[in-house]
Amino acid sequence: MSLLEITRRDHVTTLTINRPETMNPLGAKGDGDAFAAACDAINLDLGVRCVVLTGAGRAFSAGGDIKAMKERTGTFGGTPPGISDGYRDNIHKVLRALYGLRVPLIAAVNGPAIGLGCDLACLADMRLASDRAKFGVTFLKLGIIPGDGGTWILPRIIGEARAAELFYTGDVIDAQTALDWGLVSRVVTGDALLDEANALADKVAAMPPHALRHAKNLMRQGRSTSYDTALEMAANTQALMHLTDDHMEGIDALLEKRAAVFKGS
Repeated sequence: MSLLEITRRDHVTTLTINRPETMNPLGAKGDGDAFAAACDAINLDLGVRCVVLTGAGRAFSAGGDIKAMKERTGTFGGTPPGISDGYRDNIHKVLRALYGLRVPLIAAVNGPAIGLGCDLACLADMRLASDRAKFGVTFLKLGIIPGDGGTWILPRIIGEARAAELFYTGDVIDAQTALDWGLVSRVVTGDALLDEANALADKVAAMPPHALRHAKNLMRQGRSTSYDTALEMAANTQALMHLTDDHMEGIDALLEKRAAVFKGS
């Protein structure tokens, strides 16, 4: 059974982490390569305008493979330099692949998203949660530190104080608390989750593909640039967008009071 089940519907690709019998853990040999291959293919395909990430079965992802940690095998075995390389070359490869997606990413969090699983969800541009979802960064409870970049991304989403509370206590919060804290934008029933995620993805995918990718890049760059730099980047990018057929299609659709059909030209 492959780690990722990849399905395509029109301009939306869905990535489903597919180890339901063990709550979709990550860290096995080849996991990084699987995510990298999937995300590279998406980035090269202008026909893909949005991605949905979810988990098979009752969990989104329980995080790192606890059994492998206990047995000190695979990514979690060997000498300290070897373990460091295992993180860099495998687990971090998963994270870098998702972070490097050029199209918007929606996490449809269907169940527990714990540790690395929570970090995966946090890399999404938008997060929807089932009412059965739970979120936790429980690394310290296992005697390890947050090793997946969560200390960088989580405070940017929910603020320093709440992120610190989760990291330093190992507490797990429910979907409603995640909504209250701004970790997710919507909570729906489990049965409705994928329908809601797909409806949102379809709205995103209706946008012009070049402008969509550039808009995501500008948001990403805005985290670390000055306002003046952001304005300069916007001016240069906007000049390119004004010369596209999709720009003219958007204007014509507005004037003709109809839905625009963007083709990526």
